[in-house]
Amino acid sequence: MMDKRLTKVLSAGVFLTALALPAIAFAQEAAASTRVMVWQEVCGKAIAAGLAMGLSALGAAYAQAKIGSAGAGTLAERPEVAIWVITLQALPEVIVLLGFVSAIMINTPVK
Repeated sequence: MMDKRLTKVLSAGVFLTALALPAIAFAQEAAASTRVMVWQEVCGKAIAAGLAMGLSALGAAYAQAKIGSAGAGTLAERPEVAIWVITLQALPEVIVLLGFVSAIMINTPVK
């Protein structure tokens, strides 16, 4: 297992990266409205969109793993709560959908 301090540093780094890259991409989009977009801006937007999608998918996978293991234990003891476990297992998919929408919004040019 990872050290708690390392976990906090990695979490903070991922959080700050997830906040900074879309902001940079949107700032580049605003600057590109007055001139032709250069390859650095295109690459920045692609990286930001990829990180938005990838990090949201990793977060949802982690949440589903934790919910799934807890749900399996719950179903072993109380089978009547199966619908709640299924509902809770489906909720993290919203995170992936939001990441997908963010990636599309980052890559869509403003006219």
